[in-house]
Amino acid sequence: MPKQKTHSGAKKRFRVTGSGKLMKERAGKRHLLEGKSNRRKRRLDHDILVAPGDAKTAKRLLGK
Repeated sequence: MPKQKTHSGAKKRFRVTGSGKLMKERAGKRHLLEGKSNRRKRRLDHDILVAPGDAKTAKRLLGK
């Protein structure tokens, strides 16, 4: 049986931690940055855990 291919969109958006949890970048840091405060932009820098309901789908797309 052939190997399962990793979903190319999912591999660009998610990363798996050592314990198997999924991380993603926060939304809102791509454009219209002049109108956002420095504090807000700084807080958008950090990655966050994917919600449990979405993590199940994303893991399947990543072949995990």
